[in-house]
Amino acid sequence: MQTSNGIEVQGLVREFKGGIRAVDGIDLTVQPGEIYGFLGPNGAGKSTTVKMLTTLLPPSGGRATVAGYDVATRGPEVRRVIGAALQEAALDNFLNAREHFDLQGGLHGMGKAERTARAVELLERVGLTEAADRKVGGYSGGMKRRLDLALALVHHPTVLFLDEPTTGLDPQSRSALWGEVARLAREDGVTVFLTTQYLEEADVLADRVGIIDAGRIVAEGTPQALKAAIGRSSVEAVPADPQQREQVAAVLARFGEPAAASPKGEAVRLRSGADELAEIVRALDAEGIVIANLQLHSPSLDDVFLAKTGRSLEGAAAQEPDTEPVPA
Repeated sequence: MQTSNGIEVQGLVREFKGGIRAVDGIDLTVQPGEIYGFLGPNGAGKSTTVKMLTTLLPPSGGRATVAGYDVATRGPEVRRVIGAALQEAALDNFLNAREHFDLQGGLHGMGKAERTARAVELLERVGLTEAADRKVGGYSGGMKRRLDLALALVHHPTVLFLDEPTTGLDPQSRSALWGEVARLAREDGVTVFLTTQYLEEADVLADRVGIIDAGRIVAEGTPQALKAAIGRSSVEAVPADPQQREQVAAVLARFGEPAAASPKGEAVRLRSGADELAEIVRALDAEGIVIANLQLHSPSLDDVFLAKTGRSLEGAAAQEPDTEPVPA
């Protein structure tokens, strides 16, 4: 019997051929109605985790329940209560949006009148009413993403899985999708499991985040708490003369420990906070260093990732192992 629309994961493992553990014994809990952001670089295990939680891949070990149902033994029940918009939208370019709703609703056992009414409601919600009768092959990437989200909601799921839903979207489309996801959790009480590489996305949407690296969760908590744990701001200086980078690094080293910086700059995490900024400027000036750009950075989720793993989250480009098909 379904007990809630939360997610419980204990020691979840997914091992591929050659002993590669894409997911290596993770534990997590997502409360009903919560937006949980699952952060990590490509290849960290995000998509593999989602595929197990949505019953597309069987776990190699551990246990997971979604809305009270075990993903390994109660697959049909899990699929009835979840919606999923994965990395590649499952759309037919030769069908229009209304036809997609008719097909998707039929697969969920919905009657014709209910399918039609739901299509009208959801197309309006995602801003696709005027394009409803156009073939999807002529849609932009943002339109396809919004339609995919709407289709995932057709059967009123209580848990929604979004696997990097805004990858490749323009800022306007991304903002529109963020607004709808936030509304679903706030007004409809839908539990949202969101994987992303975008730090801003997690910061804006997530009630809590889990950061995964090499198949293991390395940090978990609210975005505010995780950033507060890092605590200190950092300052980055870019010299006008690239030959003076070493001099800049030497000056900054008086004020803190090395931190992540852009390719042309040097940065340190300040020991005493932003109050040292004026002193840094005076020290650089005393050395005759002309600065092209000086920036103060508040702690970010990327700083959290750097502190936990020793490398930056953004810009990673590894690939997860190829997934295996699920036996019929």
